[in-house]
Amino acid sequence: MSLDTIKYVYFLGIGGIGMSALARWFGINGFEVAGYDRTPTALTKTLQEEGMSIHFEDDIDLIPEHFLANPHETLIIYTPAIPKTHRELLYLTENGFTLQKRSQVLGLLAGQMRTAGIAGTHGKTTTSSMVAHILRVAQVNSAAFLGGITQNYGTNFLLNEPTEDLKSVVCVVEADEFDRSFLTLYPNIAVVTSTDADHLDIYGDKNAVLESFSAYVSQIEPEGVLFQKKGLLLKDKTKATVYEYSLHEGDYFSKNLRIEDARFVFDLVYPGGVIASIKMIVPGFHNVENAIAAGAVALALGVGPDTICEALSTYRGVKRRFEYIVETDAHVLIDDYAHHPAEVDAFLTSVKALYPDRELTAVFQPHLFTRTRDFAPEFAQSLSIADSVFLLDIYPARELPIEGVTSNIIFAEITAEKKQLCSKKELLTIVKSEKPSLLVTIGAGDIDQMLPDLKDILTSQ
Repeated sequence: MSLDTIKYVYFLGIGGIGMSALARWFGINGFEVAGYDRTPTALTKTLQEEGMSIHFEDDIDLIPEHFLANPHETLIIYTPAIPKTHRELLYLTENGFTLQKRSQVLGLLAGQMRTAGIAGTHGKTTTSSMVAHILRVAQVNSAAFLGGITQNYGTNFLLNEPTEDLKSVVCVVEADEFDRSFLTLYPNIAVVTSTDADHLDIYGDKNAVLESFSAYVSQIEPEGVLFQKKGLLLKDKTKATVYEYSLHEGDYFSKNLRIEDARFVFDLVYPGGVIASIKMIVPGFHNVENAIAAGAVALALGVGPDTICEALSTYRGVKRRFEYIVETDAHVLIDDYAHHPAEVDAFLTSVKALYPDRELTAVFQPHLFTRTRDFAPEFAQSLSIADSVFLLDIYPARELPIEGVTSNIIFAEITAEKKQLCSKKELLTIVKSEKPSLLVTIGAGDIDQMLPDLKDILTSQ
């Protein structure tokens, strides 16, 4: 596919994090952009303010007329989350339009630049945004397509400076394993943070997940580099040079890791030396590990140790990743997007380390019926790290209910001292009554919409 003949770009699912980043790229580069999404959000509002026509009903008549009248000049980009029965999707498929998945278009754009692809079942959003921030601080001409809104820049998309030599531009891409999307990428540098079983509604079993990651690393340029979390089984799947990293061992690791003033501080050890006293604004053992991977990528791209230290020490994180909503002497409220048992474990373990003297109250909203079904015991074990657990109903996202699969199957196995199933309305009443000193909200659904109310409750007299 060539973009030379394209004037109009229409997005089915424009409000998604990854889709909106692509929409911004096309908008900035002179294409007319419009789109559909199921519901309005703060992100779709921002896109509308940037001049994009967006509607929220599945109605062909709401697609701009000149888009429909010029199928050969209109590119349709869709997300796999759009149902196959969607009327707009069916019409566009049947009437001569070029339809591409987001991943296909992202692969096309990234292929024109030097690509750093950050993959993994968890950690990829933070790690890729860390790499993007380091390159910005180092003034490296770069672009970034991220899976979250960066706190430093307030966006999920960073645009490179114009140049006639796109191969001189570094393109940082969050390489998503969902629907095997990352197999459209052929990176020069790659990171794999984890290959845990996830998206089993797509893959079926853990072996299929590992096979997909194996295929991804096999596509790294032969003269390229793979940084893999120590212990992953990918070394023999690529012709690239392979380095390992982890919190405490590998080619890249941390030493002198400590907590100072509720912040993590560490030295990054790498094959050529040590970057001393990196002081993280974003907390968490898992974020130290993400920073090690990001530092390794930056070193491979020629960024100096002092600049890496400065950048990581000024990295403010991604919205909904260990995001502080309230931080006072009396109350702390932290929100996190964790939706896999390993992510929940890492998050709660880090919160416990930061606040060992406070009782930890966790609110969890399971995401997807299939994920709940596949990992109920593991979720229960991770959530049991908290002292008190409130469990909300499952957020269905793209799925229909599955008989017998409810939050109860997690709840039954939680061993925390206190636990309760409740609705969102009931939760607000409980928090207002108990006013916990350390409260965390966890999940990839719409639990974040409760944060303004929770903040008001905890900060009111």
